[in-house]
Amino acid sequence: MNSKVYIPISFLLISSLLISACTQNSRSHLSEDITPLDIETHITFLASDSLNGREAGSADEAIAANYIADHFRDFGLEPAGDNGTYFQEFTINTTVLNNPHASQDAEGEKRLSKNVAGLLQGSANSDEVIIIGAHYDHLGLGEFGSLYRGDEQKIHNGADDNASGTAGVLELAQYFSENRPKKDILFLAFSGEEMGLLGSAYYVDNPTVDLENALAMINMDMIGRMTDEKLMIFGMGTADDWENIVNVANTDSLNLNLVKDGTGASDHTSFYYKEIPVLHYFTDTHADYHRPSDDTEYINTEGEALALQHLVRVIQYLDDTTPEQLAFKEAPGEQRQSMSLDGPTLGVLPDYGYEGEGMKITGVTKGRAAEQAGVKGGDIIIGLAGEKLEDIYGYMGMLNKLKKGQKTTITILRDGKEITMDLEL
Repeated sequence: MNSKVYIPISFLLISSLLISACTQNSRSHLSEDITPLDIETHITFLASDSLNGREAGSADEAIAANYIADHFRDFGLEPAGDNGTYFQEFTINTTVLNNPHASQDAEGEKRLSKNVAGLLQGSANSDEVIIIGAHYDHLGLGEFGSLYRGDEQKIHNGADDNASGTAGVLELAQYFSENRPKKDILFLAFSGEEMGLLGSAYYVDNPTVDLENALAMINMDMIGRMTDEKLMIFGMGTADDWENIVNVANTDSLNLNLVKDGTGASDHTSFYYKEIPVLHYFTDTHADYHRPSDDTEYINTEGEALALQHLVRVIQYLDDTTPEQLAFKEAPGEQRQSMSLDGPTLGVLPDYGYEGEGMKITGVTKGRAAEQAGVKGGDIIIGLAGEKLEDIYGYMGMLNKLKKGQKTTITILRDGKEITMDLEL
């Protein structure tokens, strides 16, 4: 772990003034280059029924990968995959997905999946690289990870999760290819994220660009459902100056929710564990998460454009930042690698920005177990089946111990009052 680096206040003030002037001059240019129409075009293709939900290791995933690689080529990015291509292949063992205790060498179906990697050479002679990534796979017909409980098999198009983030990678690749930075930028589109961050985990163990030179990794996952100009950014605790950087870049006065966690259920986690400062952009979950209803018609392309314009200004700031000024630090609190859910679900929408005890929710799905028990949006779930819950990870772990149809209890905190209710899963 790198030692803490203290940055003089004078440097921060001067940097803030410089980037403010820069962003004011480029703001109209930015809005012309990153447009809702382009975002919609990418998402419409990636989340179309013809791609059958882009399940990792499928022929439809390969079509999506080729779409990304073709755009990287059109933008003038250099191939940064294996053997002079844009692709980095890795194997998925579905036996392990169904049994986490199984060996990777276990017999069973093995699929070939691929990350897509393109490198934009900076204009200066610098070894430093900024990494921008998002996963492009989704759930296919819902065999792995779906929250849909209907009897009929349906396509999970994953417009927000994560065609929106993939569109972000493509838009930023195009923007910076036309407005070349001094530092190199590595653009990565991961597969296998929905099966447990498989693509990004493989990449950090088999990097095609030396991660010792990585200044930062910025991840986008579900950035297409912005409401009230709210944008969540995780990773604030992974470098001392992140908060200053993202606030100075906020010239559009977005309602930023800044979260210290360096890990979570997306691909920035893999880079955090390699001691690289990370940011994770997210516009929050919704009732269509991991369901067939996550479709393009619900995407807020204007909101996504605002999020991407903010991210451009962050990257412009990083382009003038040294590794000493953005030294990695461990985020406070317990960091978890991923969340998995094998048990029943309650039909609640977590508030991922909540940092207190228990799991705060923003809403409930009508007719599901939580709503029928009397749980409401704004409640904090602090207990399940008589067990105290510390956080969302404890909630997921407890659900994995329960069975569908089981009768138990749920304890919530509402307006400072503790309430225990009967719950049928």
